[in-house]
Amino acid sequence: MTNTIVAIVGRPNIGKSTLFNRMTKSNEAIVADHYGVTRDRNYGRVSWAGKTFTLIDTGGFVPETKEFFESMIRSQIEIAIEEADIIIFMVDAKTGISAIDNDIVKILQRTEKKIILAVNKIDDMKDEADTSEFYNLGLGEPVGISAMNGRNVGNFLDIVTEDIEPVPEEEEEVKDARLKIAVIGKPNVGKSSLINKILDKDKLIVSNIPGTTRDSIDSVMKYKGEEIVLIDTAGLRKRKKVRENLEFYSLIRTLRAVERADVVILMIDALEGLTKQDIDILMEGKKLFKGLILAVNKWDLVKEKETNTPRDYEKYLRKTLEWLPYIEIKFISVLEKQRLFKLLDIANEIKVRKEFRIATSELNDFLGGIIKTHTPPSVNGKFINIKYMTQAATNPPVFSFFVNEPNLLKDNYKRFLERKMREKYDFRGVPLVFKFLKK
Repeated sequence: MTNTIVAIVGRPNIGKSTLFNRMTKSNEAIVADHYGVTRDRNYGRVSWAGKTFTLIDTGGFVPETKEFFESMIRSQIEIAIEEADIIIFMVDAKTGISAIDNDIVKILQRTEKKIILAVNKIDDMKDEADTSEFYNLGLGEPVGISAMNGRNVGNFLDIVTEDIEPVPEEEEEVKDARLKIAVIGKPNVGKSSLINKILDKDKLIVSNIPGTTRDSIDSVMKYKGEEIVLIDTAGLRKRKKVRENLEFYSLIRTLRAVERADVVILMIDALEGLTKQDIDILMEGKKLFKGLILAVNKWDLVKEKETNTPRDYEKYLRKTLEWLPYIEIKFISVLEKQRLFKLLDIANEIKVRKEFRIATSELNDFLGGIIKTHTPPSVNGKFINIKYMTQAATNPPVFSFFVNEPNLLKDNYKRFLERKMREKYDFRGVPLVFKFLKK
């Protein structure tokens, strides 16, 4: 199922980041009362009434200087029209229709995509009359909301999601069974070069200019008798260095590539190490339950290499990624063609592990052995009993635990169960989903 992308557009300082935080139930965006404060990339997953979409706060792409604002926001909205599926146009009830609002409308009227007009700062019923002015924009019925206190946001989400298909509990069939690998990473880490070497042809443009690969490019190859789809994407540059809307374009393409992939290979530069930007990408892959490989490139350039250097470097990576213990790590050199095809082997192995199914009887023998030596701690005198477990799905593996008091089961015990599961079965590179259900 294709991921729906929803973009929030509008002029600065009207509450886009506040609405983003409320819809994604996070505080990831920086909210302050002066121009251009939202600097970081802001995107998140929104789930509402069984429907899911990716929300992008385009405020993160507003330039620092006002001189370039009008041309930049025009370019940004044109990209949103091209790449997003639904566009939320936010306006401010307190200031009314501005000249910039009218300019934005002229751009939005060129598209047939769904436009939702959100009138912010309708904080209570007496403010509802303030929405009537915005009918003059010609974008249909304005929806009055308060991003700050949440007024009418539920009804607003109903409107946003009315054309989005619900997420099924399990996909009944896999339409494309080929292994799909997304190669992700910042500019100049060697993504396109990696794919060129693997394909043994210069299908992709390789350049030192950040953002040369402006689109996701699929390459199909046969490897060990099976077809593999390689997805190459533009890397995302550091937020504070962004001076053009290519960043916004690249973000949407990267999100779509991660969504489509079975396995995500994040490439990093061995000399630069793991950056916050890299971690953001891994977090997105984890949220989407993707198989994950960290490819450390340019290992040939690391000086004073000793036998234990890769082990020490991996120890640093594992410590930084304690929240992602299952990620596969591989040291490569695209320039020297070292261990490149090993990445394909690992990706294939991850695909097999994601589809691995364990018999219920075997799982309960495993669970019984754990409970015998490590009983779940009681809470307020209530004894917690895990009756049995079963595997509910594959790709990713989903395990259901039936518990008398699932809400009282501590998170550290849940993590303990996952650790034991991984010790027993080989799920390297594979996310596991645990569900604790009332029995």
